[in-house]
Amino acid sequence: MTDLSGKTVLVTGGGTGLGAALARAYADAGATVWIAGRRDGPLAALAADHDRIHAVTADVTDEASVAAMFEAIGPCDIVIANAGASASAPFPKTDLATWQQMLDVNLTGAFLTLREGARHLKGRDWGRLIAVASTAGLKGYPYVAAYTAAKHGVIGMVKATALEMAKTGVTVNALCPGFLDTEMTERSIENIMDKTGMSAADARAQLEKMSPQRRLTQRAEVVAAAMWLTGPGSEGITGQAISISGGEA
Repeated sequence: MTDLSGKTVLVTGGGTGLGAALARAYADAGATVWIAGRRDGPLAALAADHDRIHAVTADVTDEASVAAMFEAIGPCDIVIANAGASASAPFPKTDLATWQQMLDVNLTGAFLTLREGARHLKGRDWGRLIAVASTAGLKGYPYVAAYTAAKHGVIGMVKATALEMAKTGVTVNALCPGFLDTEMTERSIENIMDKTGMSAADARAQLEKMSPQRRLTQRAEVVAAAMWLTGPGSEGITGQAISISGGEA
């Protein structure tokens, strides 16, 4: 495992799911880890479980809140914009509120987090900015047009920002998992069950079939990719949208 002693890591959406897995992995690698989110309970529970994990409450869709989050943390070496949300509806029935929510959380939240991270890394000779996007940023999926648009936007932002920062020691990349075996996917399974009457097993199988490997992506696989991007030998990897999806995209 990469030794990240002396490094400080921020993971937004860090209280549950993939964010919590990322936080634990970086803390186990010796880094000081800050997890951020809107709900105190999950953040506090995870922070209490590891002496190198600390919690800060923040709303990534709010510019002032994001600035305050970075001020509370102090100098930060690795910034992972992981906070996100999903919602589904047929395109003609997607209302403006849902569209705006998907853009606010998934795109604007990533923008504000990585922009503030870039500001705090200015003049430093090493740094890592990572956005957790999705295969939805690389292709289309039915019934999630707003979410897909937001994730495409994240990847475009990452590619442009990487070029701006190419002459510095800061790299900028996106991780694009397929359907993850996390709480968010469980909610997608429940949604399929509600709308189709499928059993939980059949609904899960529908999502597993999206992958050529016929399985959900595991958080450990995404964590391993993130650790690679922040470890030795990753200096030339920037501006990339890395698919972790069993060959789907």
